[in-house]
Amino acid sequence: MITSRIITERDAWNTAVAALPCAHVLQTWEWGEFKRATTGWAPHRLLWERGGAPVAAASIGVRSIGPLKLMYAPKGPALDFTDAALLAQVLDDMGSFARRQFAVWLKLDPDVITGTGIPGEEDAHESASGTAVTESLKQRGWRFSADQVQFRNTVAIDLTQPEEDILAAMGQSTRRKIRIAEREGVTIREGDAADLPLLYALYQTTGQRDNFLIRPVDYYHEAWRRFMAAGLAMPLIAEHDGMALGAVILFHFARTCWYFYGMSANEGRDKQPNYLLQWRAMQWAKARGYQTYDMWGAPDVFAESDRLWGVFQFKRGFHGQIRRHIGAWDYAPFPPLYWAYKRVKR
Repeated sequence: MITSRIITERDAWNTAVAALPCAHVLQTWEWGEFKRATTGWAPHRLLWERGGAPVAAASIGVRSIGPLKLMYAPKGPALDFTDAALLAQVLDDMGSFARRQFAVWLKLDPDVITGTGIPGEEDAHESASGTAVTESLKQRGWRFSADQVQFRNTVAIDLTQPEEDILAAMGQSTRRKIRIAEREGVTIREGDAADLPLLYALYQTTGQRDNFLIRPVDYYHEAWRRFMAAGLAMPLIAEHDGMALGAVILFHFARTCWYFYGMSANEGRDKQPNYLLQWRAMQWAKARGYQTYDMWGAPDVFAESDRLWGVFQFKRGFHGQIRRHIGAWDYAPFPPLYWAYKRVKR
């Protein structure tokens, strides 16, 4: 028999989630509290157990708009998606929760793979289990969402391989640029809370150069400080002669380390610090027992017109596995309300 209950204690929640398949850092206690503090999404943490053992978990953020509510389980739920009976109960229970709360919609986007490789290329493969999950969603009234919140696809490096194999698998140009950075004397150090102003300044520079908007400084400082204090984030900073040339901020939880934020100065780019940063990040994660290095983000459409195409070419040089996920799905307990909301939003 499968039962569910609300969890209100941090360690109990993180321990349960970390042990589950498809565990994600966006389902941690810290992410829920961060979003509560910065954007008003109050987390509700549901745990499913079978015989007293955790088998599924969903941290669902709830935000009120007058008498109505919006709900979102970022990169959740976490469970064995090949267990059809468990998946059916979790989806049904989440739908019931949304109805009881009079929600306009409940969105989820778990780490369920629908295929690997670029469609149409020789190494592309489709996942029967991913197809089964989307069919289960459709049968229960969930619909694919036009509003994708997280990156739908990504590039992942298998860290269970020996280091020499990971390096050898990279493209020749990528390995050459790692060697250039080493030869030029670029060094990589671990950062801490004292580096937060530097990290934000680098991020501002990157946004201005690459033409993307970033949030105010308090938002990032709150996220980075909160996760660093919890032991779930680590900045790595590339320097040359005392000058910071770039940085990455890694988020890590359960079996995965994610490259969440990347930033670089306008100076010293010819020294290829970003390539060495990625290699050192992989080494850092592998040394701490993480099985996967997730480069966090690949195009929705694998074409040059996609906004992520340029950064994807950089990531592709590390020759990880391209993973395509099912993306975000919405459940609307009251369909007329859902469609009215969508029209007003447009």
